[in-house]
Amino acid sequence: MIITGDDTEEIDKLKHYLSIEFKMKDLGGLKYFLGIEVARSQQGIFLSERKYVLDLLNETGMLGCKPADTPIVQNHNLEILPYQVPTNKDRYQRLVGRLIYLSHTRPDIAYAVSVVSQFMHSPSEVHMEAVMRILQYLKSAPGKGLMFSKHGHLEIEGFTDADWAGNRTDRRSTSAEYRSMVHGVCEMLWIRKLLKELGFVAKDAMKLYCDNQATIDIANNPVQHDRTKHVEIDRHFINEKLESNVISVPHVKSEEQLANILTKAVSSHAFSDSLDKLGIGDIYAPT
Repeated sequence: MIITGDDTEEIDKLKHYLSIEFKMKDLGGLKYFLGIEVARSQQGIFLSERKYVLDLLNETGMLGCKPADTPIVQNHNLEILPYQVPTNKDRYQRLVGRLIYLSHTRPDIAYAVSVVSQFMHSPSEVHMEAVMRILQYLKSAPGKGLMFSKHGHLEIEGFTDADWAGNRTDRRSTSAEYRSMVHGVCEMLWIRKLLKELGFVAKDAMKLYCDNQATIDIANNPVQHDRTKHVEIDRHFINEKLESNVISVPHVKSEEQLANILTKAVSSHAFSDSLDKLGIGDIYAPT
């Protein structure tokens, strides 16, 4: 159990009450919880799952493997083929399940894990090789994690993107650009509400960056578009937040779109460049 708050007296009362009802041990400041390691410094709070990664690599015999610089190759072309060679389904599902949990503190593997998750019902040797590639990438830096840095402000900013035809099996869109914008707004509203409950009131509009100008135009234009009837409710939702100055949707260049590594496989240069901007680092790396 994690107890958090700014009233130490109330926290002590709660801990005392719980100790009467249950057999408990106070472990002090939060350092480790459900596999997630927490480190604090003057720069901020760092979350990682280093031990979890090392245990996973050890159990799979990948501790001595050759590291990879990205979790998935840029043009992977992964799909289900009629004459594919099957692999051990139970092992595949178990490994992917563990990688999904790891994604909580490793958004750098989120896209790769989402791809291999699509073949849980019928994995092939090629799909297993893709899973092994993720493990090779984890070997390159098992201590990577999320740094929640102090920026000296309470501005909320987000990036939204979608891969229109990333699914080679059925060619359905991974997500529509507009739908992804709606999901982005919902996530940002949740963060805004959480901050308010903690006593921090946002004064400025939240910025949701998008690299699709047509999507931004639809969001800003209150006139009905025939080609957007299927997202009419979403369009009104976005427009309402824009008119009330809750959000703004500035355009961002594709090469500066931080959500790219979450929706598609990119080059190793673009991948590493995005990690720093997303707050993904490694406090265990030698300096």
